[in-house]
Amino acid sequence: MRVLLRAILDTEKTNDAIRNGTMQKSMQATMEALRPEAAYFTTEEGCRTAFIFFDLADPSQMPKIAEPFFMDMGAKISFVPVMNGDDLEKGLAALG
Repeated sequence: MRVLLRAILDTEKTNDAIRNGTMQKSMQATMEALRPEAAYFTTEEGCRTAFIFFDLADPSQMPKIAEPFFMDMGAKISFVPVMNGDDLEKGLAALG
């Protein structure tokens, strides 16, 4: 299932991670593991924020994906199912 992972990162923890070089390594490892369809980085709620769109093959993967964000960056995490245009078209066609 295609999902949006939204990670709102704690400023102090990410400041430390940037200074000691672990944030770049952590984000690189995340990108390699998830192989996202798209990833965007911005600010939300005054904090560094990542929006990562990827295929979640099994919900049991969620802890493995989320824990580095929690532990290394003090993040607030959400997983949201999302559709692309083709998915929406298919869903609307199923309505009859």
